[in-house]
Amino acid sequence: MTGTTASQSELWQRAPFDAAFAFVGGWARYTASALRRGPSFSFGFVRDSGVWWSAATHRFEPTWSTPHTVAMRWPQAELLDFSEPIDAGVPTLILPPQAGHSSTIVDYSENQSQVRTARSAGLGRTYVLSWLGATDETSDSTIDDYIAIVDDAVAHLGGRVNLVGDCQGGWLAAIYAALRPEAVTCLVTAGAPIDFHAGESAVQYWVQKMSGPRGTVDLYRWIVDAGKGTYRGANQIHGFKMLEPAEELKRLSDLWANIHDPEAVKRYTEFADWFEWGQDLPGAFYLWIVEHLFVKNELIAGELVVDGRKVDLSAIDCPVYMLAGAADHITPPAQMFALAEHISTPSEHQDQQTVPGGHLGLFMGRAALAGAWTDVFAAIAAQNIPQPAAASEA
Repeated sequence: MTGTTASQSELWQRAPFDAAFAFVGGWARYTASALRRGPSFSFGFVRDSGVWWSAATHRFEPTWSTPHTVAMRWPQAELLDFSEPIDAGVPTLILPPQAGHSSTIVDYSENQSQVRTARSAGLGRTYVLSWLGATDETSDSTIDDYIAIVDDAVAHLGGRVNLVGDCQGGWLAAIYAALRPEAVTCLVTAGAPIDFHAGESAVQYWVQKMSGPRGTVDLYRWIVDAGKGTYRGANQIHGFKMLEPAEELKRLSDLWANIHDPEAVKRYTEFADWFEWGQDLPGAFYLWIVEHLFVKNELIAGELVVDGRKVDLSAIDCPVYMLAGAADHITPPAQMFALAEHISTPSEHQDQQTVPGGHLGLFMGRAALAGAWTDVFAAIAAQNIPQPAAASEA
């Protein structure tokens, strides 16, 4: 992990210079734009400052961009139905990331939506398991509870699905496909840390620093205890910011430089509303992830026990599509593509694509959606087997 350590150290060492450069650059671009707009600089500055402050500080809960209905509900999740009124074969079930943010990232906006991309590619029966924030009632939820939720959803959808998992939803999808191979027609995993010890990543570096000498997770337990049994979404947001310490000021400086552009302000507020709106995780579930998937790497070692059974990735033999971000500092491609070495799917039915850009852009970037995601969803639609809708949907 020497390269990762250097990378994180360099980011922190460069942070003051990067922040200063962003600050000066933002002011220079703002001033040039303001001067072009006319002589009333003082009045415009006051107005612009108000717009900037409002955009930078006022947050609203993220929303879904595509109409849908709630098909099922559990204390930990909702099954959202985005289907078009047609029978389009095996349903597609999307498992969003579960990492301290809203599930709306998979339907971020009208022009940046996995849901709409799937439907446009021919997957008319599209569903999302939307994860709900942890409460006192759900703080003790375990991996078995989440497997049971996916079981319920799959049963409701007729017993077979095309399963799509992003990031943390990706390892959940892989685990489910290994435990229930008969229920998964096609598997898509994107930016998922299947082999957390592969490659080098910023998250990997910090997990190593925060875990004990024998792989204990006492510091993480203290964080959960401080959250009264939950892992606060705010902790995750601060953690992501620590990985790239100058990025927040860069975003704010860019907002100031483009404060005269309503579309730029809108783009900033849409992203900030999603990114800054933290969602708490059940403490028991979070600690299980850290200990068994991150520290001990049991999924790839073949030692992971879920639902009373060992998870054997070789049980997966359906077509598998794997997507990774070329510049993903959260989940490098090596962690995602390690899945290929442990499944039984023939190589001709495995598809690996590396998408330009980073972690979030892999899930909601326009280029990724128009390119790799459209290709994957179209390939699944081409082989989708028509089946009647489940009786519960009638």
